[in-house]
Amino acid sequence: MTDASEALKRTAVSLGPIMIDVPGAVLSDEDRVLLEHPAIGGVILFSRNFTDDLQLRELVRSIAALRTPSLLIAVDQEGGRVQRFTDGFTKLPPLRWFGQQFDVDPAAARSLAHKAAWIMAVELLEVGIDFSFAPVVDIDWGLSEVIGDRAFHSDPEVVSSLALSFTQGMREAGMVPVAKHFPGHGGVAADSHVVLPEDHRPYTDLIEDLKPFRSLIDHGLQGIMPAHVRYSEVDQQIASMSEYWLQTELRENLGYKGSIFSDDLSMAGAGIVGEVPERVVKTIEAGSDMALICNDRDAVVATLDASKDLRQPASQARLIAMRPATDAKDASLVGTSAWQGAVDELMAAVDRPPPKPPPLTLDG
Repeated sequence: MTDASEALKRTAVSLGPIMIDVPGAVLSDEDRVLLEHPAIGGVILFSRNFTDDLQLRELVRSIAALRTPSLLIAVDQEGGRVQRFTDGFTKLPPLRWFGQQFDVDPAAARSLAHKAAWIMAVELLEVGIDFSFAPVVDIDWGLSEVIGDRAFHSDPEVVSSLALSFTQGMREAGMVPVAKHFPGHGGVAADSHVVLPEDHRPYTDLIEDLKPFRSLIDHGLQGIMPAHVRYSEVDQQIASMSEYWLQTELRENLGYKGSIFSDDLSMAGAGIVGEVPERVVKTIEAGSDMALICNDRDAVVATLDASKDLRQPASQARLIAMRPATDAKDASLVGTSAWQGAVDELMAAVDRPPPKPPPLTLDG
């Protein structure tokens, strides 16, 4: 790292606008140097960072001890095929499962979604994780394999209802939800991890995709992750780097006041804007509060060496609000009768045969 970067690091007094990953189950000396840089504000953990409960606790503790204020620590713990921590954690069903329950018994489905989210949040808080990038509130239009069963349902109203129950469960545990992928990833077949998806629908057709976000914002949502998708009939820039989507639509039209986290900027879908350092600047200037760089240590180093100070007071306040509720991490609810009862109820429902929707009836 350059002398300028080292000098900037020594002046760190706040959270930086970049979230990065670490490669292993313990911090290396290189990890520590990078995480102490003032441009860094958070760490996202993956399955490779997890071997067991005790190891994870120590890794999280070592990350939290590096800085004051401590770095935000996040994970993708959605359930189903996107659950980074498994052994010792409750195995959560994919979000589509709740939608299937909703088709038979809406009230029971909402209750189960609330319980699953509460369990997820309680278990993460127990080991010191600040928040999960969940829930996915994309609409399952039957097009996107990368979304697929990560979506609650194909009906925007059902998605809105279940997403609200899910986020309320997280908040009851003391964790801030992060809804994704704004304004909706379900209308494209392409996977933004490997190519730039193009959604050619006009804005009037995207209103359905926006409904769950609008509902959650109206109920105080504090975290959103935009999509690496270009909605070409609305704006030529991809949503995660678009002033229109992040400022005009999200903040002005929808009245959103919470934090905006870019999706991983090393994904191919973000490649429309130069190299990773340029992508970081672009997403922050467009309105993101924190930019994610994952699985590319060279890009992290290049970004930190090239970065100017992108920290902003408004972003600082929003990012601080991502901390868990006071004493939530010290609640130690795992193992209590409340936790065990919620797990038993969820697992009993998961183990039951798939529900059958009511039979169709013919009028007349």
